[in-house]
Amino acid sequence: MSLQEQQQPADVQIGAVDTAVVDVDGTLVDTNYHHTLAWARAFARQKLFPPAWRIHRAIGMGGDRLVAAVGGDDTEARVGDALRAAWTEEFDPFLREVGLLPGAAEFLAFLHGKELRVVLATSGKPEHVDHYLDLLNGRELADTWVTAEDADASKPAPDLVQSAMRRVDASAAVMVGDSIWDVHSAAQLGVPTVCVLSGGIAAGELREAGARTVYADLPSLQSDWAHLTAP
Repeated sequence: MSLQEQQQPADVQIGAVDTAVVDVDGTLVDTNYHHTLAWARAFARQKLFPPAWRIHRAIGMGGDRLVAAVGGDDTEARVGDALRAAWTEEFDPFLREVGLLPGAAEFLAFLHGKELRVVLATSGKPEHVDHYLDLLNGRELADTWVTAEDADASKPAPDLVQSAMRRVDASAAVMVGDSIWDVHSAAQLGVPTVCVLSGGIAAGELREAGARTVYADLPSLQSDWAHLTAP
């Protein structure tokens, strides 16, 4: 089976929705590997050297959870705050290199044209999200957005998705994301998740986590949207 064949979505439908909750990092903006490198450098400052693949698998969690997930509870207790501060210092210079993933702005415009409520949901820092909104024309194309400051706990806790839905009084939502943490977060609220492969997580793993279906990229998802959301 070819890679392209593995990327084809299953013949499923999620039904009619009034709200799309869309993850940002790894779904709309190509940042997952920048985050991985920034965290690796932050850990190295503390003479800690977890393999990059382990860090990458935790991307999508907020920093409040990632340190313990990668380095263990003892590392979190000893140097968690220092690691998060170092991550910010390491990641900020990458902002000027961050680009949109293929079809990202077009996908948001497409959802906006469908008269859906569109909420961007990210565990990122507000100042980073401001930059992404500029890249995406997000202030025009999204109804609103939620960041780490809008949730008591980050993904895979449901807080961020719940905050997004409450912000627009959603009754039937779909989550669009790239990580198993997106899937787990939405599933706790009974919200189906549709994933894309741009975060670097395999289709099989996303489906095993509970993703309703997986697309190669946003243009593929966009082209199948009418079928996916048929009543």
